[in-house]
Amino acid sequence: MGVRPSIGLLVALLFLPLTGCAGTAVPAESALSVPDAKVVPAAVAATPVRTVKITSIRTTNATKGVLTVVGQITPAPAARSRVSLQRWSSTGRKWEEIGHGVTSGTSITIPPTLPGSVKTYRLVIGPQAPYAAAVSPMISFSHYVYRGIFKKPLLAAGGKGHPQFNVIPPSEGPRRSEAELLADKAGNVWGDVNTTGCRWVRTWLGNITDGTIRASLLNGAKVVGSVDMKQETETWLNRDIRGVTRLRLQIADVKSGYGPIVAIDALLLCTN
Repeated sequence: MGVRPSIGLLVALLFLPLTGCAGTAVPAESALSVPDAKVVPAAVAATPVRTVKITSIRTTNATKGVLTVVGQITPAPAARSRVSLQRWSSTGRKWEEIGHGVTSGTSITIPPTLPGSVKTYRLVIGPQAPYAAAVSPMISFSHYVYRGIFKKPLLAAGGKGHPQFNVIPPSEGPRRSEAELLADKAGNVWGDVNTTGCRWVRTWLGNITDGTIRASLLNGAKVVGSVDMKQETETWLNRDIRGVTRLRLQIADVKSGYGPIVAIDALLLCTN
């Protein structure tokens, strides 16, 4: 009878440590996970990023062909950092630098002088630790510049009464804008020019005739603009020609003794 209690006590004592070990297993695993959590950062720091954008692009001098591009760079680069203005070359299939400037704070202004065109542009700044090189989004722009109306050859010329449409040669008129138009009494003279890509024509006229003539601009049979000029006078004939791809300049005799003689100096506002 006295042995049984001692055996039961022994069994209880044997199982007590095992039960205690099982009870502490989960807290022990939780405790081990705490140091690991402290080693891993809460968030990985992002690589610094510099942004570049074109805020303005416009033709600021259509006579000289000045294209002014304004951009913003953030964060601000080092003072007087070099920024490149690039234009996409469809023939070379690559970006080409057409101008550059230096920064002032976060701003950059680059004003290259260029012929008329429809092109795609971007700004580029080189790397400056901790920032990598940065490129602005591309932007397309139609750059309208004045050029001589005879930069491209006449498409056709004619009239009646011995018409003469004499374009001044480049050696005498390098702007390719001047011509002299003549015809007999009661006659007329005309010339057609290619105005694709153009939106405005500016024409100076000098009437050397001994009488009255009529100067006209025509789109086919439609009169775009017309003016009568008395003997030995001068005037301007300027018109919006958007949508006109073939413009006719015509001089007709209204009332004179020997027929029209008119000097012209004309410019087109074009992207080509």
